[in-house]
Amino acid sequence: MIRDAALSDVPALVDLEEKCFETDMLSARSFRHFLTRGNADLFLDEENGELRGYCLVLYQRNTSLARLYSIAVDSKYRKQGIAGGLLTYAEQRALGEGATRMRLEVGQNNKTAQKLYRQLGYDKFAVYLDYYEDHTNALRMEKDLAPHLAPDPEHAPYYRQTLDFTCGPACLMMAMKAQDPDLKADRSLEIQLWREATTVFMTSGLGGCGALGLALAAQRRGFDVEVSVSNETEIFVNSVRSEEKKEVIRLVEQQFVRELSNAEVRIRHRPLTAKNIKERLERGGIPVALISSYRLTGEKVPHWIKITAFDDRFIYVNDPFVDPKENRTETDCIGIPIVPQELDRMMRLGRRKHFASVIVYPKRKDVTP
Repeated sequence: MIRDAALSDVPALVDLEEKCFETDMLSARSFRHFLTRGNADLFLDEENGELRGYCLVLYQRNTSLARLYSIAVDSKYRKQGIAGGLLTYAEQRALGEGATRMRLEVGQNNKTAQKLYRQLGYDKFAVYLDYYEDHTNALRMEKDLAPHLAPDPEHAPYYRQTLDFTCGPACLMMAMKAQDPDLKADRSLEIQLWREATTVFMTSGLGGCGALGLALAAQRRGFDVEVSVSNETEIFVNSVRSEEKKEVIRLVEQQFVRELSNAEVRIRHRPLTAKNIKERLERGGIPVALISSYRLTGEKVPHWIKITAFDDRFIYVNDPFVDPKENRTETDCIGIPIVPQELDRMMRLGRRKHFASVIVYPKRKDVTP
């Protein structure tokens, strides 16, 4: 019988975990967290009251992506189809939760598990180096749970931001590398782009990057760009209290506007919708958009994402922010499927519905390497 796990099952789950794994084991505290506060499904297979296996699936807020976080079967009951039954049940539950794509990580040397996943329709799309506690690599695999014709967004370049304040540069690097595969995307470029695009001051810590600064950084490197932005100065000015800092922000933004004007980059003051985003992708542009991360992670901060592709049902985005402490790995951040209406809501920030995006097009023909 497969049923939802309860807090009373935690001791048995911990015992099973210790039987099945030597490293990367879930603790009693972790199981209790997933059962009470995690955005997750935890269910188990039992026979005559004895636990034979369990499956743990995590969900992302406002997306159609589910992740098989852990699955285990007692060695006494292996080769009886329990793992396959649990995973099939997990897929059905995920569909019921609105997820249309399931992802997972599996040890590169775990051929038995890989064989099972392939038999159930999972395909490898990436390798995660040094993923486990014993420093072995993991394969990333995924399966479409509902039939739809999707492009291959996972093959779009991905770059993980290395600093809390460099989501904008990380997204710009992904967009530029998509247009120029020879671009060297590394931490040096990440920091250099931040230096060029930062608005200098924000509420606390180091400054963030706005659409004007990011567009100018791409334009300087030979890419054609398009900017859509509301009153960007107001967004950042309202984030600080000091009048001196407000004045610095205004001066920086005015300089960005002058340089973009001199470069004949048009600044549009109307928001892009999900429909507009699809049109730009069809024309060969790579959009980078500012969103309210609250709808994605629950944190009320502006955050940059890179949009990679779309199909009849979803728009796919890469999120540069990885947070292992919250069980958020690169597997969760590549090609995230979001319904267009939800993306429209994400791209409006605060009560004043601020918006900002940069479209990066191929390099101008008159630019020499």
